[in-house]
Amino acid sequence: MIKSSNMNQDVFVHSSAHVSEKARIGPGTKVWINVQIREDVVIGEHCIISKDVYVDHGVKIGRRCKIQNSVSIYNGVEIADDVFVGPNVSFTNDKVPRAFNSDWKITRTMIENGASLGANSTIICGVTVGEFAMVAAGSVVTRDVESFTLVVGNPARPVAKIDKSGNRVKEV
Repeated sequence: MIKSSNMNQDVFVHSSAHVSEKARIGPGTKVWINVQIREDVVIGEHCIISKDVYVDHGVKIGRRCKIQNSVSIYNGVEIADDVFVGPNVSFTNDKVPRAFNSDWKITRTMIENGASLGANSTIICGVTVGEFAMVAAGSVVTRDVESFTLVVGNPARPVAKIDKSGNRVKEV
């Protein structure tokens, strides 16, 4: 384990985790088993970074986020405050992936305040998931998700407007 000099004393890092000395992690955050956090990552206070998570260089994660097991967050993904990322959520950052393309460009993705991404959902790069939106487990998000909206399926489609707590308030 590498413990960053930019890390507050109140950060827990499991002995099997690898945290770059150039990462900044806020107080109260817990980094669990087999996590890798690369250089220039910024993680806010009171987050949980669960087992087997990979956080690529330059990623920003807000405060009070829960990143569940086996999530890879690639450069170009930004996660705001109070976001839940379920187990095995898949992010992408290359619109046209080719192994032989040496000059590919990162396509940015934004997950806004309070959003929740269900287990095994896939977030295709270039989208914004709005504030307090919810992505159902297993869904594939190929377009922006409006704030306070529940999306389901492949491709993910809006099925309901929801409140801040995630309760359905109006079917779409």
